[in-house]
Amino acid sequence: MGKPILIAGPCVIESSELLHTVARRLKEINQQLGTDIIFKASFDKANRTSLHSFRGPGIDKGLQMLSDIKDTYGLRILTDIHEAWQAKPAGEVCDVLQIPAFLCRQTDLLVAAARTGRTVNIKKAQFLAGRDMRYPVEKAQDAGAGEVWLTERGNMMGYGTLVVDFRNISDMLQIVPNVIMDCTHSVQRPDAQGGKTGGDRRFVEPMALAAKAFGATGYFMEVHPTPDEGLSDAANMLELDKLEGLIRKLI
Repeated sequence: MGKPILIAGPCVIESSELLHTVARRLKEINQQLGTDIIFKASFDKANRTSLHSFRGPGIDKGLQMLSDIKDTYGLRILTDIHEAWQAKPAGEVCDVLQIPAFLCRQTDLLVAAARTGRTVNIKKAQFLAGRDMRYPVEKAQDAGAGEVWLTERGNMMGYGTLVVDFRNISDMLQIVPNVIMDCTHSVQRPDAQGGKTGGDRRFVEPMALAAKAFGATGYFMEVHPTPDEGLSDAANMLELDKLEGLIRKLI
């Protein structure tokens, strides 16, 4: 088996400086370990808890910033899209288009992403079993998608937290060849702590290692040099300086 798919970057585009800081480190890790980390950041977080939460710079400025990162560091780029019309412009810049978990059954969104010809990464909804992800995959494939990945990110447990059933990884590997473990969103506690999602980054590494034991072929980790100061998902992002050590364990 080859090296796993690795996806890392800040939750949202906060600034050009942040993007360059993270991208520079990802390039260094790639050179040191022979990996091919895909750079991830969102131009718009359309699903924030509060209307007043930071969402990002928007699609036009955001895609330009991601294009600059791609040109400067030679990294492949992943971003998420929330509406069908965003697929075409995002696909002109990004190598992987990600479908957010809550939107994984949105037919028009899946079809638009598939028609770009880019890899489509579909996150499993918090309300679905892994075996049920065959239907979103079929929508994307029937619309002409080439490569489709699935991502595990936990299921709702009651009203305030998530739990990961790692059997979902095995079930989804029966549907597509590549199943990614979202090691940071899976440690969320989406109970709107002060108008924003909580979580506990202490469990990021155990989530990753458990997923490896269940056969995951990739790992998604949001990272930040000072995550507690992050403008989105601050409680869940991994410290940037811990990323290399975790990747070494995974490969």
